[in-house]
Amino acid sequence: MSRAVFSNLKVIELSSVLAGPAVGMFFAELGAEVIKVENLITGGDVTRTWKLPTEDKDKNISAYYHSINWNKQSLFKNLKDPQDKKEVYHLIATADIVISNFRPAPAKKLGFDYGSLKVINPTLIFGLITAYGEEDERPGFDALIQAETGWMHMNGSKDGPPIKMPVALMDIIAAHHLKEGILVALIQKLKNKIGAKVSVSLYDAAVASLANQASNWINLNHNPQRKGSLHPNIAPYGEIITTQEGIPLLLAIGNQKQFENLCKILGCPEVLDDSRFRDNTQRVTNRIALLTLLQASADSMSAKDIISQANKFSVPLGPINDLKTVFADQKTQALILENLETDGSTSKRVKTAVFKIS
Repeated sequence: MSRAVFSNLKVIELSSVLAGPAVGMFFAELGAEVIKVENLITGGDVTRTWKLPTEDKDKNISAYYHSINWNKQSLFKNLKDPQDKKEVYHLIATADIVISNFRPAPAKKLGFDYGSLKVINPTLIFGLITAYGEEDERPGFDALIQAETGWMHMNGSKDGPPIKMPVALMDIIAAHHLKEGILVALIQKLKNKIGAKVSVSLYDAAVASLANQASNWINLNHNPQRKGSLHPNIAPYGEIITTQEGIPLLLAIGNQKQFENLCKILGCPEVLDDSRFRDNTQRVTNRIALLTLLQASADSMSAKDIISQANKFSVPLGPINDLKTVFADQKTQALILENLETDGSTSKRVKTAVFKIS
């Protein structure tokens, strides 16, 4: 499939921070013309100022901003100014998609809600991200959504405090939901030539992504507690063994055959004969005792030997890499997008559209 599949698509981005701009970058990666309208009064998207201490304080751009604003045309406009507003309306009149994260009341007051924009462009697809839904005016921040939807309560070590995810995962999840909705609306538009409003809230996207943890509660009243990386339903899954050199390896054993091969690789066939570990249910119940035995075997083996044998016998385990190691891999390097900036510098970020269609 050509990466320019949306080369005839025009997208106006009226959003900032992460979720909305991530949707805009998705379309930019697939060839669409994406025009990002930034707030002239505040100096543009706030993430331009979200810099690490090591970044150049004089530049009006940050590494964070680079992450989800590749190949877009930025226009700095004051939407309260009649002339600027007229110019943006003119762009929207010929656009296919508008992406917004304005709260409902301010959007309506400014004249950039769906009701106002569909008068200008009846076939427009209007993608909206809110915090808690269109009837709720509260602003949304990823960490707070993680706290309110159970993610933080479940995340962390057993005896430690709740911990948020190290990326704004709720924003990213909501962006994926909005992409899906917009693509469905595009298919609908091809059939009946009508536009649509597609909306998703950070809250709904977060709850919808609780997956098996949500199902454990609503079916069994099992309220998940913090247990580090351990999986509530599978063992050994999330456990960490340390090799002879002190290198930690994560185990992600998903079925009986993988468990049997793991024991063979580690040279502990006696574990297979132990009734405490005969099936997954028993292993979940006795996972502490199981890890003790697996670790005793791993103590005398090198990481190279364990990983080599694991790959040979299709046993899912591997090293816990830092980003320096991750981006040294050629597979990861292939996911980097570069851009030449107006000041002559080169910016980098990872792709957001990594699927392949053939």
